[in-house]
Amino acid sequence: MKKFLDTVSECIPAVQKEFDEYQKEHFPVRSGEFFCLELNGEAGELANLEKKLWKGKDIAHEDLADEAADVLIALMNYSNVRGINLGEAVRLKLEKIDQKMRELKEKGEEY
Repeated sequence: MKKFLDTVSECIPAVQKEFDEYQKEHFPVRSGEFFCLELNGEAGELANLEKKLWKGKDIAHEDLADEAADVLIALMNYSNVRGINLGEAVRLKLEKIDQKMRELKEKGEEY
């Protein structure tokens, strides 16, 4: 688990930094509120495709991949404008989840 957490805390910030540089070079400055709304909109579009799949409709894998990419880009942009080190935040969250799983396992419960 430690190796995985180290990789998360090292690699995500490098990617996040590149997203920030790309965003600043190619797009106008936007607020945290904008990127939060954009993130929710993109997640909603992905959820809508999943709903269609759930209903048995044929959705191209490329469409899912495209919307998933939009969600990641919006999350990176949101994190950058809010000064969130996403790698560190994810590492800390995974540690909390791991701790909770261990506590539940000791009680004979599942996460």
